[in-house]
Amino acid sequence: MRFSRTALTLLALDLGLGLLAWWGAFWLRFNLDIPDEFEQLALLASPWCVIGLALGLVVTRVDRQVWTFIGLSELRQLGTGVLLGAVFTAVAVLMLRIPNFPRSVLLLQPLLALLLLGAARAAWRTLAERRLQGLGGQPVVIVGSLQDAAGALRALKGSQKWRPVGIVSPIAQERGRSLQNVRVLGSVAQLPDVCAAAGVQAALVASPPGAAERREALLLAADARITLLTLPRPDQWLQAESTGPRKIELEDLLGRSPVALDVAGLAELFSGQVVLVTGAGGSIGSELCRQVARFGVGRLVCVDVSEYNIYQLEQELRQAHPQMQGAYYTANVREPDRLRAIFQRHRPAVVFHAAAYKHVPLMEQHNEIEALRTNVLGTLHAARAAAESGARRFVMISTDKAVNPTNVMGASKRLAELLVQAVALREPRTQFVSVRFGNVLGSSGSVVPLFSTQIARGGPVTVTHPDIVRYFMTIPEAAQLVLQAGLMGRSGQIFVLDMGEPVKIVELARMLIRLSGKTEQEVPISYTGLRPGEKLYEELLADDETTEPTPHAKLRIAKTSGPLPDIMEVVRWIEEAGAQPAAEALRAWLRSHVPEYEAQRSS
Repeated sequence: MRFSRTALTLLALDLGLGLLAWWGAFWLRFNLDIPDEFEQLALLASPWCVIGLALGLVVTRVDRQVWTFIGLSELRQLGTGVLLGAVFTAVAVLMLRIPNFPRSVLLLQPLLALLLLGAARAAWRTLAERRLQGLGGQPVVIVGSLQDAAGALRALKGSQKWRPVGIVSPIAQERGRSLQNVRVLGSVAQLPDVCAAAGVQAALVASPPGAAERREALLLAADARITLLTLPRPDQWLQAESTGPRKIELEDLLGRSPVALDVAGLAELFSGQVVLVTGAGGSIGSELCRQVARFGVGRLVCVDVSEYNIYQLEQELRQAHPQMQGAYYTANVREPDRLRAIFQRHRPAVVFHAAAYKHVPLMEQHNEIEALRTNVLGTLHAARAAAESGARRFVMISTDKAVNPTNVMGASKRLAELLVQAVALREPRTQFVSVRFGNVLGSSGSVVPLFSTQIARGGPVTVTHPDIVRYFMTIPEAAQLVLQAGLMGRSGQIFVLDMGEPVKIVELARMLIRLSGKTEQEVPISYTGLRPGEKLYEELLADDETTEPTPHAKLRIAKTSGPLPDIMEVVRWIEEAGAQPAAEALRAWLRSHVPEYEAQRSS
């Protein structure tokens, strides 16, 4: 066993304090005056005290402790080491049969040793913290209850960048109390006043994601020009740049809890297998690739129509997973021969079909046939190619807009779901599953990037209607639930993700404005009216559907009814429709296959 110079020095200090405790025990035993004959006994047995304590500390690895960051767990470890050392010492003294040895010393010595060794560590840590505080650090106020603030204070211990100077708590009974010498200076509503009095320009929100005080703090901080911070999310802990507080983000305010994954099941599904992702360069497709790569996939085949997107994905995955075999294709799912060739070459075990047109207004006018060719025929081509190449599972990414659709995009995705179910009946060797979810924060074409651009220009931020609401989830959460549904699903099932509570788009806009450090007076919000095909709210289940639970809390199965479409008739009509079919004829045909489709329904 090798010891560093520092470890040997600290061990020697511990043994010196242990020896001091030995003599202190004799001193206390004889009322502060040790008789001469017992001084000789103490001197005779003291080497065994040192040897016993050394053995106890080394066996329990107390010598490896870093005193600057000592905590309760280290003190418990120290107590075990001292107790073990006391046992060794007592055994040695009793075996030596030293006459008239005062046995009460064997009980007093470990108590004094623990007191002295613990005090030395506490003093060391106190001096280290004061030294760090003396180096400066930007003052910061903690926002949250004492229970929440305790974790934040632990995270900031030893930080040279941030120095906690106060806490604002939503619990009235906690005001005036203190935690680790940091006082609760007021309520969350008093945040601007507390920061002004303490000369603070930053506040660290320690409350759980989505908690009411997070949103309240955001509104107050924007008005007072206070930078709002939070601690890294669990999925950011392993990132080098996420070692300390970061600016609060929209995801932190919406309160999405982490997804519980069946890691063992997913590892078994993907490890060493070939996985293919269509639409791999898109927001959801690229995140699916990242998640799949984590599970030790044998080969990842990425297909996307965009050369730039697939190039960006290739560069990212090569750097993040240099040992992974990757194949990157520019291909259009509307070309069945090209798709079939890729599938036959790699013969994937699992296919995720994320390629789709998803922008509602664009697909509603001038581009209706494009929605059918990509969302309907493209899905059919991918499903057929998966079955022909022997894939075990095929997972289609659907949308909440497929439920009671009021637009061509939603109706095309609902028809795609029906076609996947129809293929599932013909191809029993492959498990075909569809997964519906709502809007994804930060995905291409979503409102968040649009609002961010408008805010950067100084506004106005355009919202179609003051009452419009949408479901939101983060990109990683959506991808993880898709993987979980793909693992659990039986052929023909449609999974519905738990999207949580719907969010008003105007509230989303207000939060983004405040996150940018501005107010609604500086960046106004304007209402433009509902766009073609847009409705005030989205549904996750159609009127004639019910759901049944699954073992996963965030996944439910939609039970659908009604006849499935004739695959050949669907293919023939779309192919014969021409480059620019009459919009009303296209909608009428679509309605004949998707009876719940009601164009321009606004509520």
